[in-house]
Amino acid sequence: MYYLRKKKKKEKPMPLFDGKVKIQRRTDYIKKLDRVFSEFIRLRDTMPNGMFRCISCGKIKPYSQADCGHYHSRTHMSTRFDEENANAECRACNRFCADHLVGYRKNLIAKIGEHRLDVLEWRAHQTKKWSDFELKELIKHYQVKVKELKEEKGL
Repeated sequence: MYYLRKKKKKEKPMPLFDGKVKIQRRTDYIKKLDRVFSEFIRLRDTMPNGMFRCISCGKIKPYSQADCGHYHSRTHMSTRFDEENANAECRACNRFCADHLVGYRKNLIAKIGEHRLDVLEWRAHQTKKWSDFELKELIKHYQVKVKELKEEKGL
């Protein structure tokens, strides 16, 4: 015996949300801030001639080969967008070198000092939950800084 199924009615979208309005989630803001923050760090550490020095290995490479390397990984939300925690690093060190943190630590101490590194390590182990408002404001802040650095360095 066969039964006929009723066809489901297509639901009409509500007038306010007819597909034109996109609701953004916190992860969308974090991704956007990651992109802008990474670009800011790479531009900040670039020399006027368009080259940068890798904080881990010390090699001088062009801006196009720069990554935003974090001393404490990005899983630590309290230091994920901390300018002292992030520095320009070559792609080989950031992505493929397992012991890059040895050189990173040595050069980071030379750059910011032992005391500030201790404070950074303390902050990395704190908990932080970013609000949507904080993320939006940080995005705006770093977009302005990126624009200024691009004009200044001519990139």
